[in-house]
Amino acid sequence: MQLITTQDELEAALSELSRSEFVTIDTEFIRETTFWPELCLVQLAAPGVTALIDPLAEGIDLTPFFALMANENVVKVFHAARQDIEIVFNLGGLIPHPVFDTQVAAMVCGFGDSVSYDQLVQKITGARLDKSSRFTDWRHRPLSEKQLEYALADVTYLIEVYQYLKAQLEREDRAHWLNEEMEVLTARETYDPHPDDAWRRLKMRVKKPQELAIVQRVSAWREREARERNVPRGRVLKDDAIFEIAQQAPRDTPALGRLRSTPRGWERSATATALLREVNAALDIPKEELPKLPKYAQQPEGTSAAAELIKVLLKLVAEQQGVAPKVLASSDDIEKIAASGEDADVPAMQGWRREVFGERALSLVRGEIAIKFQNRKISVFDTP
Repeated sequence: MQLITTQDELEAALSELSRSEFVTIDTEFIRETTFWPELCLVQLAAPGVTALIDPLAEGIDLTPFFALMANENVVKVFHAARQDIEIVFNLGGLIPHPVFDTQVAAMVCGFGDSVSYDQLVQKITGARLDKSSRFTDWRHRPLSEKQLEYALADVTYLIEVYQYLKAQLEREDRAHWLNEEMEVLTARETYDPHPDDAWRRLKMRVKKPQELAIVQRVSAWREREARERNVPRGRVLKDDAIFEIAQQAPRDTPALGRLRSTPRGWERSATATALLREVNAALDIPKEELPKLPKYAQQPEGTSAAAELIKVLLKLVAEQQGVAPKVLASSDDIEKIAASGEDADVPAMQGWRREVFGERALSLVRGEIAIKFQNRKISVFDTP
């Protein structure tokens, strides 16, 4: 089993793969100590063709690989594609297209929520994959034959999995269900969020506009700092430290040094100095220009009970359709339908999801249908 380490070998393999209608793709990477994943291996396959590319080899230029990722005539098949696409976007500046994600397709085809690759391979092909090399340090060279076999299995079995799922989607006329999911997966904003929006990922509720201003500026600063230094966000500043800084609003080094969530002595570092500039900038914002606190609307009476009933309906519809419930509606979708009904602006109320589940959920909310338990079974019936 040969690892591609020269440009001539790379170009020859990519030229052959580009002639296929589809290619299966996986990557091995390390990101425990970095902001951006460090690409260590690229695996590709198509019927009759396989390639293991060493992106760490001296002199390797991945331009032909990125050209394949941009080739509209070749479907790019991944399993759980998000992190692989993030790598292509970061290194090549492009989003692979068109894309087929077998994990999402498996949910549409009734294999359950977020089924793993090895489980899917076993269910479709009957093969049991050896996962003993899962925790390999893929930066280490040379890679053993066993490690290369493990890596290659992630794309060779994917060929049969893709063909099986694609045929089932076409047979059941559900290919367009997957297409909507792929549009989100291949949207540029999915992989290039603006630093000014970094605060939205934090699971904390601030109580004052000034606290929110500090959270916004410090979160954006941390995002830019982590990207520039290529380190995890937590290496720059922990989430709980951002929250404490927002509450205590330290304007100077001594005040910063009194916080419990930052290391002793850190307040005298250049990083802390940069942080204090952001805090002071937030504190100097005129009161009338401070950001408004997010509104957490009071849910109408009965919303919680309605949501529980909709969850039961969701399970019933998912079983009838042979799909994972997650494909039809998320927990957030259900809460908003229960609270707002027709006005709920959620994916479950759009496109094919509305046709399959959303309209029935609305009928339940309006009292046009009801749920009953009879003869040890749950069923739906029309109300008089």
